Amino acid sequence: MARLKLGVLISGRGSNLQALIAACAETTYPAEIVLVLANKPDAMGLEHAREAGIATAVVEHGDFPDRESFDKAVHAQLKDADVEWVCLAGYMRLLSSWFVETWNDRIINIHPSLLPAFKGIDAHAQAIAAGVKLSGCTVHIVRTEMDAGPILVQAAVPLLPDDTEDSLAARILTVEHQCYPLAVRLIAEGRVQIDGDTAIVVMPPDIGDQIISPPQS
Repeated sequence: MARLKLGVLISGRGSNLQALIAACAETTYPAEIVLVLANKPDAMGLEHAREAGIATAVVEHGDFPDRESFDKAVHAQLKDADVEWVCLAGYMRLLSSWFVETWNDRIINIHPSLLPAFKGIDAHAQAIAAGVKLSGCTVHIVRTEMDAGPILVQAAVPLLPDDTEDSLAARILTVEHQCYPLAVRLIAEGRVQIDGDTAIVVMPPDIGDQIISPPQS
């Protein structure tokens, strides 16, 4: 069976990109990364991709007059690489409606909260301020609204009384690195059906209860 061709968009260190690279290195994994694209030439994740022998591209947003023209340039790079699905991995750009509609139901993102709670860039601070007892991460299909769309995978972690934004972020990142490859696997194996704003997901038998709270190593 042909492997699903992924394009990964990044802006920085590429932590979740590294998790995807590691997953794709397994011969039994049903997806492969064919392009890593950054909007910043100094994004550290580009080096991770090069070390793994993955094609890279840089499209700087400052070179374009508006969001849509920038997104069209990104789209052209993705199409040239025969990308089938787009993975956002620390990509600090809001997507235009044109891009989301063009790649409808073929873009996924990971967010460090249990959506729909705590959207935006300060999710960890929001969770601490709210005094919740659980936080976590969510992998979802992208919609034009920020941090919205059908949910594919979520994992919960405890929020401890002495947590700082950094300590909570580190705990959540551990499960992010498990959830993102899992979500891609579900898509590649045809286990996801999108019905409007809901995702119907058929879990493989080897996952068990890890979907709710993956064990932390």
